Amino acid sequence: MIREISENDLDGLLKLYTQLHNNPFPDKESRIISVWKDIINDKNHHIIVMEENGMIVSSCVCVIIPNLTHEQRPYALIENVITDIEHRKKGYATACLNFAKELALQENCYKIMLMTGSKQESTLKFYENAGYNKNDKTAFIQWL
Repeated sequence: MIREISENDLDGLLKLYTQLHNNPFPDKESRIISVWKDIINDKNHHIIVMEENGMIVSSCVCVIIPNLTHEQRPYALIENVITDIEHRKKGYATACLNFAKELALQENCYKIMLMTGSKQESTLKFYENAGYNKNDKTAFIQWL
């Protein structure tokens, strides 16, 4: 089942995120609870999850960003695309990205942006097959 995350899904999401850049499972201290509440209460911040047998097995974040250009149409940013290692190659991440695309269309976004740090050809092909291209823009990042 694909859906937007609910407030009770924090543990399942954090467990999945341990596979994203080898993140440790964080202590649920006041800071993480505060960030979680901010995310849940932000109408422009969407966490999309694929659930199988009660477990979150894939996810992506889609943030809708208001904009003053392009006829004041917003744009969307995709981040934290992840599928549990035991559930890959089943189309779950593609389904999450398609759900995010539908959200972006509903919000009248003029584009969706996504960056990956992966240089693996299979990952780049995955994003190309999902409709993204690497030719129109050049991405730069500054780590803080």
